[in-house]
Amino acid sequence: MTPHPTPHQPTTPHDLVGIGIGPFNLSLAALAHPLTELDTAFYDHNPAFHWHPGLLIDDTTIQVPFLADLVTLADPTSPWTFLNYLKTRERLFPFYFAERFHIHRTEYDAYCRWVAENLPTLHFGHHVDAVRWNPEHNVFEIDHTRLDTDGKTQTHGRTHTKNVVIGIGTEPHIPEPLAPLAAAPGVPVIHAADYLHHRDTLLTAGHITIVGTGQSGAEIFLDLLRHRPPGHEKLHWLGRTAAFAPMEYSKLGLEHFTPDYTRYFHALAEPVRDRLVPAQWQLHKGIDTDTLTTIHDELYRRTLHGGWPDTVLTPGVHVRTAGRVTTTKIELHLEHTQQNTRTRLTTDAVILATGYRQRPLDHLLAGLDPYLRRDNSERPRIDQHFRLVLDPSITATGCHIYVQNAETHTHGIGTPDLGLAAWRSATILNTLTGKEPYPLPTRTAFTTFGLHPHPHPHTPPTHHPAPTLTPLADHW
Repeated sequence: MTPHPTPHQPTTPHDLVGIGIGPFNLSLAALAHPLTELDTAFYDHNPAFHWHPGLLIDDTTIQVPFLADLVTLADPTSPWTFLNYLKTRERLFPFYFAERFHIHRTEYDAYCRWVAENLPTLHFGHHVDAVRWNPEHNVFEIDHTRLDTDGKTQTHGRTHTKNVVIGIGTEPHIPEPLAPLAAAPGVPVIHAADYLHHRDTLLTAGHITIVGTGQSGAEIFLDLLRHRPPGHEKLHWLGRTAAFAPMEYSKLGLEHFTPDYTRYFHALAEPVRDRLVPAQWQLHKGIDTDTLTTIHDELYRRTLHGGWPDTVLTPGVHVRTAGRVTTTKIELHLEHTQQNTRTRLTTDAVILATGYRQRPLDHLLAGLDPYLRRDNSERPRIDQHFRLVLDPSITATGCHIYVQNAETHTHGIGTPDLGLAAWRSATILNTLTGKEPYPLPTRTAFTTFGLHPHPHPHTPPTHHPAPTLTPLADHW
């Protein structure tokens, strides 16, 4: 096994190297592809692109319109649009007659894989180990390990680049009380991310508990319900939220996922941003109304011949502790937050639909720690152009590190939303090139966020004076 190369005269550096190839860096790679003046490369440790394979449940759809593909909202003429994908598959007319605004999840995955398989700048099977700054040559050094199809090390390498974009995505979140059981081999406690890999085994379990009242929990509950015999469902669905709440999907509510709101949020004070994010959970962590309707319809159908389905749906509950009882049972110690009551639940399998968390950057960027600027909570500071705030000794050279889906604390709840992917990618490319290969709209929302909105950097001056705002009395 060859060790990483020792420092040496760098080869000609790339203009941009991407770490991670999920939908967001795939969007960036697709929009960068026609910019022939840019030399780019993207690395991912997986052998190929796959988007949440454990949750590609039949008939589930993505929660944004198909226009929120990798490129359309920045460049609808791009060859990498979803509509062009359909054209290459001779499926435009079937899609036209299907009248689908929200496409199947499996179809979105297939579309992304089509893009990934046709972009020459993507390098799968490459694990990035470290990122460092080389002050002698004013470039970033990226150490990576090439893996074989079994994930074993083949060779080590190093590449150099003027700019880096980190898009390493999120990782499944497992609540602390359940972590030991989830880590134990052979214990049927799995995260929703692996649901389809275990579904056949789960369906043989006598009693199944789903923890988590978001979209994934709802989809898994519905899928299990459909595959269990009436009167013998033996399903328990619980979660911390006070209700099985619908996701906010009103037209004006959706304007929280516009560039206008992102810019407004970024300009707020850090303590205000930190209070806002958890308070806005229903904008992105609720359940799609159609899914809730379908669940109710399925439960109602099972009452038509008398009796009730053997299901328990209880919101407002959290798991205090958990453990094994006998060799096959799992015992959950539950607490109801409103009643302040406790009970025990014995079950045969647990599915944790408990969401995802941003992967921390600290390990990957350990070599850059002296150069990183952090906020009051020791999180990386990120400017409005999605660049980590670094020591001026680096940024003065024109070199930067961009992030994708690691900036919720600075850019708000739109950070993981697919609908902002193309706009963010275009923003990064416009900033990196110092040009405007992708002209972006100056206004994207009817809502004016704040009394003194922060205009887009390229907003042309208006020909009409803005109205004067008179301060109001404090008691108003």
